[in-house]
Amino acid sequence: MPKARKSHPPSSSSAGPYARPPPSTSAKAAATKAVNNVFKMNTNLGQHILKNPGVAQAIVDKAGLKQSDIVLEVGPGTGNLTVKILEQARRVVAVEMDPRMAAELTKRVQGRPEQKRLEVVLGDCIKTTLPYFDVCISNTPYQISSPLVFKLLALSPAPRTCILMFQREFALRLVARPGDALYCRLSVNAQMWAKCTHIMKVGKNNFKPPPQVESSVIKLEIKNPRPAVSYDEWDGLLRVVFVRKNKTIAAGFKSSAVMGMVERNYRTWCATVGVALEGEEGGDVEMGDGEVGGEEEVEEMEVDEDGMGDVRKVLVRKSRKGKGKVAELVKRKVEKVLAETELGEKRAGKCDEADFLKLLYGFNKEGIHFS
Repeated sequence: MPKARKSHPPSSSSAGPYARPPPSTSAKAAATKAVNNVFKMNTNLGQHILKNPGVAQAIVDKAGLKQSDIVLEVGPGTGNLTVKILEQARRVVAVEMDPRMAAELTKRVQGRPEQKRLEVVLGDCIKTTLPYFDVCISNTPYQISSPLVFKLLALSPAPRTCILMFQREFALRLVARPGDALYCRLSVNAQMWAKCTHIMKVGKNNFKPPPQVESSVIKLEIKNPRPAVSYDEWDGLLRVVFVRKNKTIAAGFKSSAVMGMVERNYRTWCATVGVALEGEEGGDVEMGDGEVGGEEEVEEMEVDEDGMGDVRKVLVRKSRKGKGKVAELVKRKVEKVLAETELGEKRAGKCDEADFLKLLYGFNKEGIHFS
């Protein structure tokens, strides 16, 4: 009778780079498993604990940590990433909203040498004043993805690098280029201030509980020196042109709400630099003045597809005498800039940072501002 063949587990050489290690009965592995089973996770806060140590190690390796580095970790949870960061960095500042998680993380390093090198901050990372740090590593709660990115981009001094895990679609928006379906205001803003690189995909089964969508890890390397442009001005222009990214830029400036905002900003600029306005007395369009009589409410939805859309309601008072001299002057200035830059007939979804810089410079030269 032939002998039964025994099945053999795959060798370590055939395992994938992020494959889970073989089961271990060590006390350390048992402790990690126990920690991960302590709580019922609050998925409304985006609590999905990264449970695969292979992925955690890969994320830390991509950060290129030095022994002198101070690392900011956002959303450390029970500390699966934290303990690996502590192996390579001088110090870790972990910002956690959930007191249960913060207590568990503190307990995890209690009595160990790493305890002195870990500072746990209980609070909302977006509202917290952050200390200096060299590197940021985050398994980012989904609801703070955009605010966290822009907070990091605005920091001074800027961190050397940021390794951030996001929902897959949000991550792909960060790295999208002109012409891509996911290219949006978020893409332009992020790439204006940082080099954005997609590092790796992370399947939902690597988390507990598993999220509904896949994840990706992004590397942000903030530009140094920073671009010499006001962020508020830059973002103000992008909000106008990305209202409908597949329509021409000129079409965006035909909106009465947009032109009213541009005119109001032009009046403010003229008053600031001492430029006299002609025809002040005759029926100009005024924005949001709150007066009664002949008002039309205009509601526009900014569809920039980055989860940051907002509804802007503007009251435009119609003049019985027409638009007025200042409104006509502003309209001519806008048409002039769009013609000179040759961007009026282009679509925002096809333009890159250089195009938008060219457009912003042209408008500013004519006294037109967006903040």
